[in-house]
Amino acid sequence: MQDIAQFIDHTLLKPEASSLQIKKLCQEANEYGFKSVCINPSNILEAKKHIDPSKSLICTVIGFPLGAMTTETKVFETKDAIEKGADEIDMVLNIGRLKEGNLEYVEQDIAAVVKAANGKIVKVIFETCLLNEKEIRLAAKASISAGASFIKTSTGFSSEGANPEVVSIMIDEAQGKCEVKASGGVRSLEDARKYLEMGVKRLGTSSGVAIMEGEKNITTSY
Repeated sequence: MQDIAQFIDHTLLKPEASSLQIKKLCQEANEYGFKSVCINPSNILEAKKHIDPSKSLICTVIGFPLGAMTTETKVFETKDAIEKGADEIDMVLNIGRLKEGNLEYVEQDIAAVVKAANGKIVKVIFETCLLNEKEIRLAAKASISAGASFIKTSTGFSSEGANPEVVSIMIDEAQGKCEVKASGGVRSLEDARKYLEMGVKRLGTSSGVAIMEGEKNITTSY
């Protein structure tokens, strides 16, 4: 179970998430050994009360879920999140600027967050359901040039999450210069294994417990 768990960002980003739900999320992360809990910035301090840092990290989202905030706002959010205890940053790139071809803005926007993160892992969310293949590849190039550690498929808040086609494009474009995170619609052990076998290094999912219980059931059936 530990192997798959260490690829999972155990996620709760619903706007109505309560402190009790954040506590439960952290307890599950401690129990299963998930790589991180992925939460909104306002929940970082609550997560700090309950997470075991020897077992799981705190990941938060920046410019979420639209990516249309100013660079200055994203930088402030990043610095504030790290000051409060975030270990990793998942930021949404500026989708409108990408689609209009303003790659300089996109790259500088990402680079500013990477700089503000001060060595912490930064994952760049593309929202691939809004992009064509060319745009996905350009977003990957900009993210790599800006120093991002990961490129990520989706926020989970648009019309579609990860699928094998876009993940394959992202892995091909990453070329080992950064890693790929599949998120949005990763709900089963089958989904998790599929993406890990493709070469994905992180999974964003709110179904981490179900995935791990599925793995345990298979293991104990032999």
